[in-house]
Amino acid sequence: MSEPPLTTHSYSVGWICALHTEYVAARQFLDAEHPLPHYHSHNDNNIYTLGTLCGHNVVIAVLPDGEYGTTSAASVARDLIRSFPNVKIGLMVGIGGGAPTPKHDIRLGDVVVSSASGGYGGVYQYDYGKSVQEQDFQPTAFLNRPPALLRTAVAHLKAQYEELGSTIDKTVLAIVDRKPRLQKKYKRPTTATDRLYESAYTHPKEDDNMCLYVCSSDEANLVHRPPRTEDEDNPAIYYGLIGSANTLMKNALTRDELARDRGVLCFETEAAGLMNHFPCLVVRGICDYADTHKNKQWQGYAAMAAAAYAKDLLSVIPPT
Repeated sequence: MSEPPLTTHSYSVGWICALHTEYVAARQFLDAEHPLPHYHSHNDNNIYTLGTLCGHNVVIAVLPDGEYGTTSAASVARDLIRSFPNVKIGLMVGIGGGAPTPKHDIRLGDVVVSSASGGYGGVYQYDYGKSVQEQDFQPTAFLNRPPALLRTAVAHLKAQYEELGSTIDKTVLAIVDRKPRLQKKYKRPTTATDRLYESAYTHPKEDDNMCLYVCSSDEANLVHRPPRTEDEDNPAIYYGLIGSANTLMKNALTRDELARDRGVLCFETEAAGLMNHFPCLVVRGICDYADTHKNKQWQGYAAMAAAAYAKDLLSVIPPT
């Protein structure tokens, strides 16, 4: 007996990307791609990629070109849910700026997964609240946690990684080896390009060239970090708070303050618009250190690493 035809009611996983780089990465992990439906909700402005991943029917959407931020993300999620009403698992997958500390040795290419911490549900909106004279900033928005199913899957996968290790790097390498067109942008860059500068040292103004060529290699300006050993996962996976706001974080001093005072592990610009309307897990591959030394060299690999984690996560959730 043949399977019934797929409709917009057949999809249970909604996967949202902010950038086309993230969208390309997400598409690589589908086990099979489905044709677009003949109909979806009136006034839905999204264009979707549909497919199967680990037995789940998945719908992937991306923000409009040139747009980012909480409002645009909320709009994409609203249209997705309207057109695909049976979506129960939400994922926001892409890149972010890391906030390394002595406690969390976050490096480029690592993955940060939203997880409850410090009384917050996994995402901390650091630009929404009260600014009172002679007092600390007082956040007033509480963002929901991901659904229990996703939190349980995270716990299961965390245990699996601890026991067996992660294969994220091997998975990404296998994909780019199969598709030479992706290698230049999505293959893992060399470790020499992963440089963490002291917070007070800034990139030269009006110079868009990569730090490797224009920033000083003086050891006094660099944070010394020993190479990872063979028994350490690389990329590493971190679980905790993700800082979200409409403002792109490019300030190492503010980054350090939020990491110290709130426990923020990375920064991005969409998740705060989703958590109370599209309950989801946020997965971010680290492509920079949320400072003035931003560049795009690690964006492709970071997007791939985040997508690889999302696939591993779906693999431990029984399809419905």
